[in-house]
Amino acid sequence: MSPTPPARRLRLGLPRRVFSQVLLMQLAIAAGVAVLATGLFLAPLSHQLDDQAMRRALAIAQTTAAMPQIAKDLQSTPPSVRGPVQREAERIRKASGAEYVVVMDTRGVRWSHTDPKQIGRLVSTDPRRALAGQDVMEIDSGTLGRSARGKVPLRDGNKQIIGAVSVGIEYDSVRARLVHAIPGLLAYAGGALAVGALAAWLISRRVQRQTRDLAFSDISALLAEREAMLHGIREGVVALDRAGRIRLLNDEAQRLLGIGEEAVGRSPDEALGEGRTADVLAGRVTGTDLLTVRGQRVLIANRMPTDDGGAVATLRDRTELEQLGRELDSTRGLIDALRAQDHEHANRMHTLLGLLELEMYDDAVEFVGEVVGDHRATAEQVTEKIEDPLLAALLVGKATVAAERGVALWVSDRTRLPDRLVDPRGLVTVVGNLVDNALDAVGGKPHARVEVELHAEGSTAVLRVRDTGPGIPEEQRELVFTEGWSTKKPPAHGKRGIGLSLVRRLAERQGGSATVCEAHGGGAEFTVVLPDALAERDLEPALTGAVETAVEEESR
Repeated sequence: MSPTPPARRLRLGLPRRVFSQVLLMQLAIAAGVAVLATGLFLAPLSHQLDDQAMRRALAIAQTTAAMPQIAKDLQSTPPSVRGPVQREAERIRKASGAEYVVVMDTRGVRWSHTDPKQIGRLVSTDPRRALAGQDVMEIDSGTLGRSARGKVPLRDGNKQIIGAVSVGIEYDSVRARLVHAIPGLLAYAGGALAVGALAAWLISRRVQRQTRDLAFSDISALLAEREAMLHGIREGVVALDRAGRIRLLNDEAQRLLGIGEEAVGRSPDEALGEGRTADVLAGRVTGTDLLTVRGQRVLIANRMPTDDGGAVATLRDRTELEQLGRELDSTRGLIDALRAQDHEHANRMHTLLGLLELEMYDDAVEFVGEVVGDHRATAEQVTEKIEDPLLAALLVGKATVAAERGVALWVSDRTRLPDRLVDPRGLVTVVGNLVDNALDAVGGKPHARVEVELHAEGSTAVLRVRDTGPGIPEEQRELVFTEGWSTKKPPAHGKRGIGLSLVRRLAERQGGSATVCEAHGGGAEFTVVLPDALAERDLEPALTGAVETAVEEESR
């Protein structure tokens, strides 16, 4: 036989659901508040009832002491059960509902009392304060038990103290009033508790809907998973509240935007500065897959509003992808140029073959010399004016691409750039972007021409790229440097509107500038100024280089 399964133990403790825990806590708070309020109300009520009883006793005593007949009878008759003082005191006691009305002389001997046996005896409590002329209110115990008392001096017609009047109110009647008030007070407290319980239930139901009836452990696990997911994914996440302030940044967003936790609680403009990235995060620029540049990074941003009036923006790094795309464009351009050169080379070979077959050897030699000389002249023209090998190679390649497109790429005679560039790759990026844009602008137009001028002014490099294209309207000359703005059709690998933005950012990062104006004779002229782009050199080598250049120019 199988063993008997163990009995399940009853687990005591708080329920796991948020709804149940919140309800229990609120009920406990409501009950505690009701009990506390009832106790706080009963404490002053008891004191108030005691005070009322003592004041009533004092008022009866004052009224009795104000009767002149009692003072006369006290002076003219001895203490007696049937005396006038006893009769008048008993009449006042019955009329007022007091427990006793005692009239005493200056020695403390009773002239009246509820118990006739006490007449002629000394009072059981100290009468000295009343006999000294003070009005006394107190809760004290005497021969008749505990009572609320009022004592006043008794004066004759000459205002001399001849005794005192003491009146007592039965303390049990005061306690009875207090006990009688408790059921009503508890009823009110119960009603308040019921209203509080109903409110607690309604609030708990709302909490249940908002938390989707989850347990606290489930919420804790979800928060832990959320933190792990947000800080583990390789995509930036920025959450904003309804006021547009940043309330959450994951690690990737901090890396892409170049900010830290200090940005939390600030608006995008305050955290990032004015610009397209802040506009995208703030929702001033709308759309999907919005392109923006932050520092040297190309980012793709998407913004989604949330139910609470805030928003969540996601950021993806497209820097490497954009670089690959541009390299792909350059590769395609080179392939097209090579294809055209191959076609041209085949034509030239056919021409050379025909000259040889016709035995026109001198013409064949002249033809080959002209072809080789054209290419050599182009390369020599560039390298003589631009000593940096990377930049020179770029312009030679661009000249080949331009020739294939039917565009004349000309390096200005004013171009002089020594091999002292601090960041040649950065300048290659600037020149490549501007030349590519110029080639696109003049493509398909007759007598198309692009001119590149690059010279040094001390340690500052100045670049100008002119074209004979349609130019840029004056109202759009600032927009062309905005991320994502372009008049050209997007390429297959992504979006346009990045090149000129990167050019301006590279220039501004070095303290320079990038502007555009109308070129002489039409078209556009882009000017980029890059301070400290060239390393300093000694004055003597500089003069020597200048002299050598002048000699070479003179010899040519």
